[in-house]
Amino acid sequence: MKILNKYILKQTIVGFLLISFSLLAILWLTQSLHFVELITNKGLPIGLFIELTSLLMPRLFSILSPIAAFAAVLFVYNRMLTDRELVVMKSAGISPIKNAQPTIYFGLILSILGVYLNIWGIPLAEAKFNDLQWQIKNDVSHLLFKEGQFTEIQTGLTVFISQREQDGSISGLLLNDERKKDTRSTISAEKGRIVYGEQGPRIILINGIRQEISTKTNQFSSLSFKRYSVDLGNNQGKKAKSETAREKTTWELLHAAEDTTLDEDDIKQYIVSGHKRLLNPFYNLLFALLGCTGLIIGNFNRRGQTKIIATSITIMVLLQSLDLTLENLSTKSLSFLPLMYLNLIIPLGLSFYILLYYNPMAHRKPSFVGDQKNEN
Repeated sequence: MKILNKYILKQTIVGFLLISFSLLAILWLTQSLHFVELITNKGLPIGLFIELTSLLMPRLFSILSPIAAFAAVLFVYNRMLTDRELVVMKSAGISPIKNAQPTIYFGLILSILGVYLNIWGIPLAEAKFNDLQWQIKNDVSHLLFKEGQFTEIQTGLTVFISQREQDGSISGLLLNDERKKDTRSTISAEKGRIVYGEQGPRIILINGIRQEISTKTNQFSSLSFKRYSVDLGNNQGKKAKSETAREKTTWELLHAAEDTTLDEDDIKQYIVSGHKRLLNPFYNLLFALLGCTGLIIGNFNRRGQTKIIATSITIMVLLQSLDLTLENLSTKSLSFLPLMYLNLIIPLGLSFYILLYYNPMAHRKPSFVGDQKNEN
């Protein structure tokens, strides 16, 4: 039996990895399209771009793993049934729960991994992702000013440099500032340097000219300076970054009612998010059992197992849809929270009950061969 368990478990893990990595690759490419502008317009390095998009993978994997587990288990057991392997195992007297044992191990492993990701991995990844994304949008420390090219730091602010010095300073600057509605200014300077403070990044210009024109009066003014500074980022500094629900710990989400700064809607949403973190990992076990239960207890059909597979997929989709519906209802009224748990516990319990107590011999049709002989 151990050999059979290892054989089925190995086939399931290989199928799960192929399906999950294929889906993750597709979603990674889809999500990456939202950040392509950061490379083309803001000069974001490729390494930072890959790091930013990779931080989304734990959350995406947590969403996709139950579906990938269901597909992998369904494929493996359907192939075993088509190749008569599962038929031989049934004929040898192996019970349904024994045939499903590899799937139970597989589902438990994914559930434990999901608990780790949901409680520790995803909050850390989301916190780093949001912090990195905020820095990219509001800071210029990530920018590499390219020599001889115009770099748009933010809307209405463009910088051109002639040369980057070894000491970190830059020379031959031209800066066009159209952030104010009433005025437009162009600043040229011999040298400059970017500095960072509590109010955000600034560029210090040395020995230059500032030319400004008013869009209302068309009045032109010019100013020569030896030292001049220009804000490059968000004046509110890093304190402007807000913390999202995904960054918070599970304890903070479940006890959101104790946070006096949150309104009633946010409290409900946080509490539901906390319970979802506890529930979602165990859908790996549920969907894995859904993928094999019907094929294990069903009768072999040489024409294929279309009805069993269609029924399993339908049940999986219905449970997933019901989970999303109950989640939305729970954000409006916390009285729906118990139903979210029942949506997991009831089908999981039914799957184990069927595998434990289903007797295939009791559901076979009698042959009536002896009765026919007597009649003749």
